[in-house]
Amino acid sequence: MTRTFDTPQPSAQGGYDFSGSGILIAGGTSGVGLATARYFADAGATKQVLVGRNELRGKEALARLGETNPECDVVFVAADINEAGAADDVVRQAQEHLGAVDILVNSTVAQYQPTLLHDIEPEKLIDILVQQAIGPILMSRAVVPVMRSRGHGSIISIASDAAKVPTPGETGIGAAMAAIVTFSQTLAVEAKRYGVRVNVLTPSLIVNTGSYDRAMNAEFSKKIFDKIVSQAQLGLTEPEDLANAILFLASPLSRRITGQVISVNGGISVV
Repeated sequence: MTRTFDTPQPSAQGGYDFSGSGILIAGGTSGVGLATARYFADAGATKQVLVGRNELRGKEALARLGETNPECDVVFVAADINEAGAADDVVRQAQEHLGAVDILVNSTVAQYQPTLLHDIEPEKLIDILVQQAIGPILMSRAVVPVMRSRGHGSIISIASDAAKVPTPGETGIGAAMAAIVTFSQTLAVEAKRYGVRVNVLTPSLIVNTGSYDRAMNAEFSKKIFDKIVSQAQLGLTEPEDLANAILFLASPLSRRITGQVISVNGGISVV
């Protein structure tokens, strides 16, 4: 039976008990998405759907979840949610498995590195904007009618502090992240009357992820990020830090919070 989100229900661990909640994670096969799936499972969410492009990585993610949470009933859906219609199909398949989608997490990542604008070809600039921003937008568009019909739901998207803090080399990336932020805030205003909450997390560097490895292995981006690492005096963000914040925003513990953009960056910036 799917839980309605009226009153916070504490779990034995002191967090929220997500038993009965239907969890859909776009970009759930690694990094933040996979850490979030594991944390949801630890909090009682045994039924989840993970979405990604790569079937092999999907199988590996399911195997890893099975090792830590063998009671889980998690399925992988292979899809490119940047394509028109793909997000609708994903949500349809998710409903078939979950019964209902209570929580959507958009944790998709495009593999672009900081590059000065004059070095980006116009076609590549278009690609950066579309490939980074459109997935969370299409997934949110697909799931809102489902949540609206049931009178509740929570959407959490991962963007980046590049949406807030101008950084050399992040003209295209920052514009794409700003698109996710503004879209989410506007959707929050539209959806609140139906009991649907929409929030965004904006990390900077996230260690133990492919994005971090790519950024630190590229000469230009490494120079940029080396300068700001020292500002993370609380420590660089790890996938688990984002997962904790996602579970909070997904739960009734944050039931009065919507349309917010929260930096999780270890103190790199205060915005």
